[in-house]
Amino acid sequence: MIVVADASPLIALAGIGRLEILREVYAEVVVPPAVHQEAFARRGRPVPTWIQVRVPAGPVLAAVASPGLGVGEREAIALAVELHADLLLMDDRDARRAALAAGLRIAGTMAVLLRAKRAGHLQAVRPVLEALVANGFYVAKALQATVLRDAGE
Repeated sequence: MIVVADASPLIALAGIGRLEILREVYAEVVVPPAVHQEAFARRGRPVPTWIQVRVPAGPVLAAVASPGLGVGEREAIALAVELHADLLLMDDRDARRAALAAGLRIAGTMAVLLRAKRAGHLQAVRPVLEALVANGFYVAKALQATVLRDAGE
């Protein structure tokens, strides 16, 4: 399974010391250079060995050349298209719309938590969700309720 990530899930999970959830769920994640910079280099964090940094070979698609998207989001979408990724991890609403328009399958950080619980990597979603919110990661109250309901909590 090829999984490409934007910076938001990486920053959010690393910020609470739970980046390993991604490794447990997906084994390997691919990121473009701009995401590497945003999530790791600028924050002085080492890149885990299970995260591959790959440069998109082609130009950014016209569908993602929107000025409203960050360079990391644009590169992540372009890389996911180029690699025929099975999944693109990102949380930003506008970036998700652009990714869907490019024909990509997307999931956000909350979906990662649900998948981790269903696979037995998390006993409970609630403490991780609460830690994310306490660390400044925005999750709408309605989405929090849906995630906790779906997790059976």
